[in-house]
Amino acid sequence: MEDVPSGAPQHCPGTSSDQAGKSSACQGCPNQAICASGMTKAPDPAVEEIRQKMSTVKHKILVLSGKGGVGKSTFSAHLAHGLASDGSTEVALLDVDICGPSIPKIMGLEGEQVHQSGSGWSPVYVEDNLAVMSIGFLLSSPDDAVIWRGPKKNGMIKQFLRDVDWGDIDYLIVDTPPGTSDEHLSVVQYLSSTHIDGAIIITTPQEVSLQDVRKEISFCRKVKLPVIGVVENMSGFVCPKCKNKSQIFPPTTGGAEKMCQDFNIPLLGKVPLDPRIGKSCDEGKSFLTEVLDSPATAAYKSIIQRIQEYCSSHQPQD
Repeated sequence: MEDVPSGAPQHCPGTSSDQAGKSSACQGCPNQAICASGMTKAPDPAVEEIRQKMSTVKHKILVLSGKGGVGKSTFSAHLAHGLASDGSTEVALLDVDICGPSIPKIMGLEGEQVHQSGSGWSPVYVEDNLAVMSIGFLLSSPDDAVIWRGPKKNGMIKQFLRDVDWGDIDYLIVDTPPGTSDEHLSVVQYLSSTHIDGAIIITTPQEVSLQDVRKEISFCRKVKLPVIGVVENMSGFVCPKCKNKSQIFPPTTGGAEKMCQDFNIPLLGKVPLDPRIGKSCDEGKSFLTEVLDSPATAAYKSIIQRIQEYCSSHQPQD
């Protein structure tokens, strides 16, 4: 995907294109000489700066899904809560959903602000060992719309990775928006010189979700991003009172289990629907500590343990 700067002329070929500075659309552009010189195709110096910044982060996990509304942010938040639950594991949660940041609400941090320190932006802390960064902390109101084109979103992601004072952390969880475009490419590009443990892909059981999630798996393979596994969210409903289970989203084509068999990737687990998950998110509390007896809590804990085991067995070589 070519990089088209904000305010570029119509039909700009992009700074990475072989036609940069040479096409008819470039005539009269103030950046024509720079593009034609080839300087814009040089490696982004931010990649090396981010590599140095991320050298203190042991494990980096991306949470992806081609489909919106499947519970990526909910899962990312509870993965962060679960990893940090022992009080000694240092965890950071980065929200790169630039246009729809929901992490501040889910983590109970709405209204918090980012502060500048001598070593960069200071993230907002839920607990002493759980840090969070989101564009939601930079908005004057939770209702403000972020109406940005790709280059500006990419620039913000670069700042999050390069300028935030993450410190020494064990896990960096990156919550992404739906799709396979700007934000995803930026995160993978900027972390390319570091060790990314892999991606966790979230889906729901019905085919309309799986159709988009298959594209996300294809994206991961094209950019050489390992897939840790798939989580099937909203996998049936277990009534909190009678304990009977029913299918709200029937897996008409075999659900995530069949998809994982077809792609030869692990199914990390299935998280059933529980209305108390939504209530916990609205209240900014951890469902894992609020509702200990739910089958969804047991599913979350099992999935988190499998992710920890994967990361432990895929330590980067020194």
